Amino acid sequence: MTDSIFIPAKTGRASEDIALQIESAILNKSLRPGDKLPSERDLQNQFQTGRGVIREAIQTLKQKGLIEIQKGPKGGALIKQVDVTNISESLALFLKQKDIGPCEVAEFRETIDQTVAQLAMVRGTEQQKSDLLSLMDHFEHIAFAPNIDSHQLEEADRQLNLQLAEMAHNPIFSWVMHALQQGFGSYDNNLYKQPQFLEETVKNWRATVSYLVNKEPMKLQATISRHYLLLNDCSTDQMQNS
Repeated sequence: MTDSIFIPAKTGRASEDIALQIESAILNKSLRPGDKLPSERDLQNQFQTGRGVIREAIQTLKQKGLIEIQKGPKGGALIKQVDVTNISESLALFLKQKDIGPCEVAEFRETIDQTVAQLAMVRGTEQQKSDLLSLMDHFEHIAFAPNIDSHQLEEADRQLNLQLAEMAHNPIFSWVMHALQQGFGSYDNNLYKQPQFLEETVKNWRATVSYLVNKEPMKLQATISRHYLLLNDCSTDQMQNS
């Protein structure tokens, strides 16, 4: 299969052209996760270029997370299964490097949450809604325990958000939600560090889940907005007291 899907590399930018040809073969599934690329010598013959150019193209694909290099007699360059964790890490890192402020993140997140919640309400299965209620019960139990475990509380909040994204039945929302939770979950966690916001936030979560399960879209929309009003008040309070 691999001896017929590539053409000689364009002169002048051979490395880039080789990387793009291999990437295209991966995206159109001519090459699938677990497939091994031909040897360097075979690639040289197929692309009609030198070893250095081939190695440069392979390095580019490795940096993109599209291939991995395995050593040993049966090693070589293998097509990699792109994992959602890698996507989330890359997106979270990109947003952090761009110095995106809390207000911009909150605005984007509220828009995403509104869409995800409405889709989850319509598309979520009865089992998924039952699981969401169970997660809510667990979250409430941790939040109102005599001795709050902050790590467990943060994880319970994260699981609620991820469950909503799963219920939307669109993998892109799940990927974005993973990235937002991984890169900016600490913003929400601030709500749980202050008693005056903890109770209100948990009650609002309960209302959100209830309105979703009972299919009350307008009230659901209001509770999502309420969460970000609480988050804004919390941030303002922190700045005034710092």
